[in-house]
Parts: sequence; structure tokens; C-alpha cells
Amino acid sequence: MGEVWIRTINNGLVRADKVTEIASTRGSLHEDQGFALKVIVDGKAHVVIDDGDRPGRLPERLEHAQHLEDALLFALDEAREADASMVVFFEPESDRWALAAAAELAGGIPAVG
Repeated sequence: MGEVWIRTINNGLVRADKVTEIASTRGSLHEDQGFALKVIVDGKAHVVIDDGDRPGRLPERLEHAQHLEDALLFALDEAREADASMVVFFEPESDRWALAAAAELAGGIPAVG
């Protein structure tokens, strides 16, 4: 089994096995609407979804965020079952989590050495 990584909104990667909490907050990083979904690693929050465009009342937005938290857990479980190292990332166009082999994503990076 390979490692599992989560891609953040700024295209950083955090190791899934280091995540101690998955949390949603009302409002996005830039507005009071929408929500932000974060993973916590070593006490530091890493934003993986910043949805300032999410319509609806606060309870509806937070319910959607909770659904995405649950879906992230399922995606992480699926990624852990793969033989290769995997990256879990959010696709805003489909409003879903996706998986890709880390080697696929790094395919365009030349080898060092």
C-alpha cells in the first residue's frame, strides 16, 4: 500500500495519516457566505474547499459541508486500499472528491539526480 495525500486549495499536499480532524466552518475565507472545509495537521488548518458561492441558508450550506466531510472519509478509505500512492482532491465542477495516482500527477516533473 502506498501513501495517501490530500490536495489543498493552494495545490499543497498533506499526508492523510497525519490528519487529526476534518472540520467545516460557516463562510468562506473571503465572504460570510458558503463554507470552508479544512483538515487539521499538527494543529494547523489546511483548507481543501473554499466555497463562497454556495447558495442557501446557513443550515443548508453546513449540511452540504457535512456531506462533503463524510464523502472525504470514504474517498480516503478507497485511496488507502490502492497499491500505489494516491492523491485525494476535490473537483468543484462535479462537487465530488476524486482520486489520482501520485505518479500520474507527478508525470510532468523530471527526475532529480
